[in-house]
Amino acid sequence: MGRDRPALTSGARAFGWALIAAIPIAFLGLFFVWPVAAVVGRGLGPGNESAFGDTVGRAAFARVAWFTVWQAAVSTLVTLVVALPGARLVARLRFRGRRLVRALVTVPFVLPTVVVAGAFEGVFDRFGLDSGYLRLRHTVWAILLAHLFFNYAVVVRTVGSYWSGLDPRMEEQARLLGAGRWRTWREVTLPRLAPAISAAAAIVFLFSFTSFGVILVLGGPARATIETEIYRHAIVRTDLAAAASLAVVQLAAVVALVVVANRLERRRPGRERATARPAPASAGELAGNIAVMALVLGVPIAILIERSLAGPGGYSLRNYGALFDRVSLLPAPATTALWNSFVYACAATAIALVVGGAASLVVVYGRSWPSHLFDLGLTLPLGTSAVTIGLGVLIALDTPPFDLRTSTLIIPVAHAVVGVPFVIRTLVPVLRRIDHRMREAAAVLGATPSRVRREIDLPIAGRGLAVGAAFAFAVSLGEFGATSFIPRRAETLTAPLALFRLLGVPGDEPRGQAMALACILMVMTAAAVIVIDRLGDTTEGTF
Repeated sequence: MGRDRPALTSGARAFGWALIAAIPIAFLGLFFVWPVAAVVGRGLGPGNESAFGDTVGRAAFARVAWFTVWQAAVSTLVTLVVALPGARLVARLRFRGRRLVRALVTVPFVLPTVVVAGAFEGVFDRFGLDSGYLRLRHTVWAILLAHLFFNYAVVVRTVGSYWSGLDPRMEEQARLLGAGRWRTWREVTLPRLAPAISAAAAIVFLFSFTSFGVILVLGGPARATIETEIYRHAIVRTDLAAAASLAVVQLAAVVALVVVANRLERRRPGRERATARPAPASAGELAGNIAVMALVLGVPIAILIERSLAGPGGYSLRNYGALFDRVSLLPAPATTALWNSFVYACAATAIALVVGGAASLVVVYGRSWPSHLFDLGLTLPLGTSAVTIGLGVLIALDTPPFDLRTSTLIIPVAHAVVGVPFVIRTLVPVLRRIDHRMREAAAVLGATPSRVRREIDLPIAGRGLAVGAAFAFAVSLGEFGATSFIPRRAETLTAPLALFRLLGVPGDEPRGQAMALACILMVMTAAAVIVIDRLGDTTEGTF
């Protein structure tokens, strides 16, 4: 019997790991793989080949595809050029308020895309940039500015996190040997930063390529990407075959981008051990960077707040009070939409924590090939278009026992699909950094495996879980793409959907309500940033 016990223990352990792995497999299989497969089947399945060829073969598709790639590439280049000095500021220089600057820089990244679009609409309205020779509204410049605003934090935190670990003595030696500041940057610093910059560029390009709310609101009807065309074909023109064909192309491009981003992330070398404290920031460099951050990030937020308070009789809280009133184009008041968003975000966060937590355990402690498969496969929802997921839900989950198109359950589930990768990308690095010597020492002292997990693993992993929960909550709160495919009723109306409808209504009163609603959403997501910043030291730089 003593010989049988190890076998039984090994079998029980294997069964336990199978149960843990079954949670993310079942959830993402039902709510991600199946809907995406349904989109592919509708676009490329038997009898639909001609529809795919007709859609992709049109000259209009070539123009849309070119604009999608072009605006994403230019957005990436602009973001890198503008944000790299900010990455150096928070990584290599010492100044009072450094932690606060890093937190404030992160706020735009977690803002709902519709809020970002609303903020720039407010800027254009405030400075008269919505008409005339200096018109920015419904131009590519508006899109590029909004993408810079949104992705600035990706470069600052991703590159800055790696940059802070580089040993500065190599640059100091180059300067002592006579190299100027620019040559030191070009020949010493840049080659060492290249892997981190490449990884950040891939992420920025992916986010810009799949941008939806920004393009839909700021680009207007004349500016279309593959993402917005999927929505217009499915919802406006009710041509699901054409929408599915476009989604197949979008999905293939996103999978390729995710694979590239993961390879760049894996090729990034480990952080060096910096042996010197950060140098004090010069007044000129500090002032210049703060000025750029204030212009790029601060002005849209400040104008958004100002526009939310402005009214015919001056500044007041009138626009906020009007959120309790029902607008004709909305099935419920905006306050109902806010409450719905909060409830759905809480439910989506709970689902994402369970699914993402189980997947993280498999990635870190599972066998090598399932670990790599989970690491890549569970990252796909992060890059996959939320519009594609919404279209897949519309196509796949339409028959019993999984007819969820009209159920309110589908909203937190769809939001959790997008939030799970954030939980994984924040929790996995924390689990990998747990010192195994602590666990072995506890075991030698007589602690059982369950006690080791409870008293060593769980407190350390709790920080990663909290950061992942904050990300999942913020993502759910601002999710717009997938939710836009769900029938609009009072119980399914979310704050981003209400904001989108208000932005499309002409008149000062709807615009004022839109600005007020956007400000409230901004405050709610900023609260998540505070949690991320306070608990995120162990996961800094992860997106």
